[in-house]
Amino acid sequence: MRLRRTMLKDPIRERHLFQNRAIFAAILCVAALSVLALRMAYLQVVYHQHYSSLATNNRVSLKAVAPTRGLIFDRNGVVLAQNIPTFTLEIIQERVDDLADTLDELATLIPISEDDRERFEHERRRTRRFNPVPLRFRLSDEEVALVSINLHRLPGVEINSTLTRHYPLADLTAHTVGYVGRISERDLQQIDTSNYAATRHIGKIGVERSHEHLLHGRVGREQVETNARGRILQILHREPPEPGHNLYLNIDVALQQEAKAAFAGERGALVAIEPGSGAVLALVSVPSYDPNLFINGISQASFRELSDSRDQPLFNRALRGQYPPGSTTKPILGLAGLELNEITSLDSVVCPGWFSLPGDDHRYRDWRREGHGPIGVTRAIVESCDVFFYDLSLKLGIDRMSSYIAQFGFGQRTGLDIGGEASGLLPSREWKRRVKREPWYPGETLITSIGQGFNLTTPLQLANATATLGSRGKHMQPFVVQAVQDPTSGEKQHLEPIQLHQVPIQDPGNWWRIDRAMVRSVEERTGTARSINHRLQYRIAGKTGTAQVFGLAQDQEYVEEEIAKRLRDHALFVAYAPSDDPKIAVALIVENGGGGGRTAAPIARRVMDRYLLARPEN
Repeated sequence: MRLRRTMLKDPIRERHLFQNRAIFAAILCVAALSVLALRMAYLQVVYHQHYSSLATNNRVSLKAVAPTRGLIFDRNGVVLAQNIPTFTLEIIQERVDDLADTLDELATLIPISEDDRERFEHERRRTRRFNPVPLRFRLSDEEVALVSINLHRLPGVEINSTLTRHYPLADLTAHTVGYVGRISERDLQQIDTSNYAATRHIGKIGVERSHEHLLHGRVGREQVETNARGRILQILHREPPEPGHNLYLNIDVALQQEAKAAFAGERGALVAIEPGSGAVLALVSVPSYDPNLFINGISQASFRELSDSRDQPLFNRALRGQYPPGSTTKPILGLAGLELNEITSLDSVVCPGWFSLPGDDHRYRDWRREGHGPIGVTRAIVESCDVFFYDLSLKLGIDRMSSYIAQFGFGQRTGLDIGGEASGLLPSREWKRRVKREPWYPGETLITSIGQGFNLTTPLQLANATATLGSRGKHMQPFVVQAVQDPTSGEKQHLEPIQLHQVPIQDPGNWWRIDRAMVRSVEERTGTARSINHRLQYRIAGKTGTAQVFGLAQDQEYVEEEIAKRLRDHALFVAYAPSDDPKIAVALIVENGGGGGRTAAPIARRVMDRYLLARPEN
């Protein structure tokens, strides 16, 4: 039988082993606790500010506050552009679980058009997910109530009260004041985005665009506390925005209204200027449009209706319309002949009703087929004799003629402070060689002298040239904005007129002779503007003009009644009054209006009557 071997316990060895293990475990615990303690100290002491900021940002955020856009007034304080409180329906994308369902749900509460959805889709693609994207503008009180009582089941949907631009006179000043529109990607490349952080609109054309830097103001900041869903609980700190400056224009709304009514549905443009300063008193382009349609994005149907219209209501005829000036430039050409000593007030030319160049049997006709007989510069302006100016243009030559006329601002932008104007065209020998690579022909000099051929001018240029003529060569830069007002103090800073240059005067008597000729054009029985002299209470110096829309054959006669309306001649008229101390200069065109004396001159008379006779100081 084998005996089992028994192991005897060793208490001392076991005690040492336990103690070693306990010590090791204790060291591990102490080390782990030390690491935790060091980490806690590192986070709470060294990185305290960093994590404190992160914690704060979980409940506190910085919100940009849009400034209030400056107002625009006419010279008499009539509001042309204002801000009205409206409600906007907005969606914050990151808080919406299913955007399509949310849009469908909203559509059951209030009307949401396809245009609204398209605009929303376009905006949300270029907007950060945590920023609100507008879906509907100008909600009614009923629509606000319907959405508000359902907000608890529409996460991410908000109704915000905002100030929206509004133009109370609508189409009356659209081509001058312009309008604001949604900020585009192109706009973002040209502006200080930090200053537009809370702004959705920017000036697009007219005064709204050219003076955007004054109207917009400076953005403000709010430090707000929000809950887990991002809803604002309280405002912790506020840095208020600086409102934009108010603008006062030289425009007189009463003149605008009078001119629009006088056009009586015709197409055309009128510009009225104060000769002594260059202040633009009226700037009318008809037909016009309602700028309120463009503020929050015009619908495709409405835009097509405007852009496809034959009457082109979106086209600013006053600044961008380029027309042959016709006979309206004859007084300036007559002055050139006198000042450059090519004619005297006693010289005369026989007008048989036509003119031919030496060695050429082509006849350049006068508007009066039977002619004017012997005629000098004064009666040539009064009766608008073409033959006299054909002859004068050959004496001057195209280069001297163009050079002199250019001093009145033709063929160049006037520098109007709202921009957007065309330059027109003042032809010359050098211009034709450079642009058309052709020589200049004597026949072209003749037709240039009566404002036809390559000649193109804008109503603004024509009005400014007329103002220069009325002020005896004082050529001012036209300007629309009269004063800038600080919105806080109410203090106005008036803008100073700018004189571009002085047309040199060799003999003041020559300017007086041209002035008398233009007065006689209105007052005499044979004057082309005699239709407006009835019960006239002041003296008008004026000149009619007719611009051909198409050419006539050598022996063809122009019979207005047999020609389609849109192929008839344009009617023009320029004038300043009172002639001895001009307070207003007017230039206008009636497209396809026929004779200037019959169609255009009466419109100018109504505008000048309104300005000179209806003002309180008169």
